[in-house]
Amino acid sequence: MTKDEPTSSGMEKLRNRMGAIRSRVRASIPFLSGVAAMLLALILYNLIFPENQLTQTEVNDAIANAMASATPRPAYSTEVYQIIQPSLVMIQTDLMNGEKSLGTGVIVDGAGDILTSLHVVNNASKIAITFADGTKSEGIVVSTQPEMDIAVLQAPTMPQLFVPATLGNPGAMQVGDEAYAVGHPFGLYGSMSAGVISGFDRTFKPENTDVEIDGLIQFDAAVNPGNSGGPLLNRYGHVIGIVTGIVNPSNQNFFIGIAFAVPINTAAGGVDMPPY
Repeated sequence: MTKDEPTSSGMEKLRNRMGAIRSRVRASIPFLSGVAAMLLALILYNLIFPENQLTQTEVNDAIANAMASATPRPAYSTEVYQIIQPSLVMIQTDLMNGEKSLGTGVIVDGAGDILTSLHVVNNASKIAITFADGTKSEGIVVSTQPEMDIAVLQAPTMPQLFVPATLGNPGAMQVGDEAYAVGHPFGLYGSMSAGVISGFDRTFKPENTDVEIDGLIQFDAAVNPGNSGGPLLNRYGHVIGIVTGIVNPSNQNFFIGIAFAVPINTAAGGVDMPPY
């Protein structure tokens, strides 16, 4: 590769940017067409009925009404939530010490494998999974990556219809890109928060462990207890990470603006699949 030749990561970012521009242009076409049609109708009306020509005020009012009635493009967050919601699961565990734990997971393949954080299900005597359609099942841990706080679960009872999430490419992201977290903070099912990517290649040590996790994505979308194991998403609804923890200097268990996710190309290794 020559010095001036773009890298594959750079090309991926360029394609994502061009795709976003094309989407916005396509989204604006119906609106612009509607305004143009209204103007054309006004011109034809004045030519056909010159004795009943519209005043400037009437023309302005007609244009304002046409613009007000145009349906704006949905926010990225709306589309992201609709895309990921069928792939989301709630994980409730009974721990060996008698305590209970709550977390989130995401279905990542056609076999029904569920990615989540290991600390959500570690030392569990019972794991209960609730799918998006209300189907309930016990959960079984089939593999773990302790060094990355990742676990893979399977459910003997699956919904008749389930939708695996689409996995994205964290390498195509950059600081400042939109980031969305969906999970069940404090048991509030299917909650969504929005923010941006704050940094890459961060290191985080989960509470009550001796493990330091490297290579993490830092983001500022709000996450709290119950979000652990849930997906971090880009603007297209693709999973780019699995939420693993938050930082709070006061040692309190609530969000202050710094959270971390394991990149999906690392987490997906637990189910032997590529990131996208």
